[in-house]
Amino acid sequence: MNIGFEAKRIFHNKTGLGNYSRDLIRLLSQYYPDNTYNLYNPKKATKTLFETNNINVVEKKPQSPFYQKFYNLWRQKGVVKDLTKDGITIFHGLSGEIPSGLNYANIKSVVTIHDLIFVKFPNLYSFFDRKIHFYKFNKAAHQADVVIAISEQTKDDIVEFLKIDASKIKVIYQGCHAVFKKEFTESDKKKVVSKYNLPKEFILNVGTIETRKNILLAVKTLHNINTCLVIVGKETDYAIEVKSYIKKHNLEQKVIFLKGLTLEELAILYQQAKIFVYPSLYEGFGIPIIEALYSKTPVITTQGGVFPEAGGPNSVYIDPTNAIDLENAIQKLLVDKEHRNNMIEKGFEFVQKFNDENIARQVMNVYQELESE
Repeated sequence: MNIGFEAKRIFHNKTGLGNYSRDLIRLLSQYYPDNTYNLYNPKKATKTLFETNNINVVEKKPQSPFYQKFYNLWRQKGVVKDLTKDGITIFHGLSGEIPSGLNYANIKSVVTIHDLIFVKFPNLYSFFDRKIHFYKFNKAAHQADVVIAISEQTKDDIVEFLKIDASKIKVIYQGCHAVFKKEFTESDKKKVVSKYNLPKEFILNVGTIETRKNILLAVKTLHNINTCLVIVGKETDYAIEVKSYIKKHNLEQKVIFLKGLTLEELAILYQQAKIFVYPSLYEGFGIPIIEALYSKTPVITTQGGVFPEAGGPNSVYIDPTNAIDLENAIQKLLVDKEHRNNMIEKGFEFVQKFNDENIARQVMNVYQELESE
């Protein structure tokens, strides 16, 4: 097959949608090397986030001066002429968008929708951003031949808010980067601990420091817990509120903020943590939970929503509005080594359902079914 992908995030987004897109291309090219994977990138990247092999993974950019200048127009419509010229039979929008005109060019289409956070939490977005996101996602979901949702929660949201027939939606979970499955040496671990001046014991949170991620709840548990919380992620205005609380309550010695880590350093951090805490209010899926389970670190996260899909039956689930609930869960795990070890073992068994081969096979099945229609 000759497959095209909307590749803006692959080359320009360091986290989130970029990681999903890069990982999927890696898996498909590895497990199904006989296909050609064409990555349609609207403009030259300023940093190297992904390198093609030019064998079965090829980068494509606008060729005409007009579309090189108006690259967003190319993404939205002009790219279809290039897809036709390149003999693309299936086009996959990896982040909620597909160009107009694919059906007229007889190109089958797939779109992945990760979440509808802008609908569930409208207060986190400007009026115009909400309108733009809804227009793009709604258009893509209705025009695509198949919609991939990254969780049952996202599928339910797509049915409810975008009014898409459930039979058109395939749930295919995300995996995580191979680095989180790697076993590191004690020397590797000591270097990271020394570099970031980490304590011997700590609990960990990974993700953008924003209201929806709700990390202040975990900070509030530290009054009565003899441990340190390491928070890794990009800071937003919400971080000011979190840091203000920390300062007001003299918790500076108990909280460490980190950012700019390499993937290997982050993977080591997961492996060194006693517990991974993730009291998010809403996620499309929750990749950090998967990363923690692969790292053999027990997880405490939010009850309901998508979280049990990612965390499995042996993670601990708490009320994300109740600091005492989270505090009790942390305290229990810190002192109960046997329970921790049981969670680690069962969690690692559960997370194998998100392994590379399973995900690659499910996505390829979608392409093959479309190709045979």
